[in-house]
Amino acid sequence: MTRLIIPAALLILAGCSQPFANEAVATVEVSDATCRPTLNGRDVTACFVTLTASRDDRLVSVSAPLAGMAQVHEMKIEDNMMKMVELKDGLTLAAGEAVALKPGGNHIMLMGLKQPLVAGEQVSITHRASV
Repeated sequence: MTRLIIPAALLILAGCSQPFANEAVATVEVSDATCRPTLNGRDVTACFVTLTASRDDRLVSVSAPLAGMAQVHEMKIEDNMMKMVELKDGLTLAAGEAVALKPGGNHIMLMGLKQPLVAGEQVSITHRASV
């Protein structure tokens, strides 16, 4: 499957929680970032990334200029059906633990795309994390 590449340099990290006195600012390492190309006639796609926080944190929102809406989603089975739902309380990022957003699991959903995404295109996504 062809995927869009989101270089880590283009994934903008912003809004990590404010440190207490004598406490370091939280950082989030980003790796393995990709988005799926848009299917014909569709204005949605999923993006995947691995996040590693320097201290306990929580991914609470995402946004992308090319999408009308972006959400952090989980896949779960309910009534023997696979469902995709927004993680309204965000996604826990435990200190030093790699958290993979991947196909069939937690992922970033871009909806209301302003244009189709094609393989090789770069996508800018901003996330907000907060303890």
